[in-house]
Amino acid sequence: MRIALSVIPIEVEESLNALRIGCVKYLNARPLIRGWAGEVDFDHPSALCKRLADGELDVALVSSFEFLRNPIYRIVDDVSISSDGPVYSVIVAYAGNAPLPEIELDPASETSVFLLRYLIAERGKSFQAAEITSDLLLPLKHGRARLLIGDHAIRFRQKFGGTYRYWDLGGEWKGVTKLPFVYALWLVRPEVADPKSIANRLRTLRDKNLANLDVLIADETEFHYEFCSRYYREHLRFSFGENEKKSLITFADLCAKQGLLQRCDLALDLV
Repeated sequence: MRIALSVIPIEVEESLNALRIGCVKYLNARPLIRGWAGEVDFDHPSALCKRLADGELDVALVSSFEFLRNPIYRIVDDVSISSDGPVYSVIVAYAGNAPLPEIELDPASETSVFLLRYLIAERGKSFQAAEITSDLLLPLKHGRARLLIGDHAIRFRQKFGGTYRYWDLGGEWKGVTKLPFVYALWLVRPEVADPKSIANRLRTLRDKNLANLDVLIADETEFHYEFCSRYYREHLRFSFGENEKKSLITFADLCAKQGLLQRCDLALDLV
């Protein structure tokens, strides 16, 4: 498959490269950022959300919940990190019959914490949040479960295997709503000029990386080729189509219904 690259004027190219751009530092984001010509700040979702909200970044691939609680941003259309069922890397690890009542929350997580709170409330239950004060890859304390996201979740599962059970939040959401779930979006601050050019560049980059996915996987040094191939092709989606948009709005409505989010008429400002 050939990717047609449009010719971009020099002044636009320089403007794009000067963007203060942030991206989650997980395996799932690499098809959306690999090959970006300018500098990129990589960080955890919670840190990126704060920096974007504070105006320290112009554009960032961040938790979708950042848009729901502060819908001032433009959204890059057709691009997301999503799953249409089990995602593998957004999980609650637990022993016994159910991941309750105490759940340690990965401090890097944003969207996943609210997804977990909604799914637990949907079951008519509640849980007590227990802060993690130690290594995320240590065994669970007795009577506790642990919410893990991204590379932390992958490493935990590979380290402990069948020692624990895993509640996949993407699969649970699909079972409840019959919709995919959107974990992360490219958000652009409202004052940033020419967001369309930025969005076009990000879409082109995504398309190029997905067209050359085997090359991207082969360059991965931390995780095995076979795992990455399954993860990218079977668990993740990188589009933001009508079902994903419907899911995002549904998530906002359901969180508002459970008192987790202020209710508002949500409008998606797509570029």
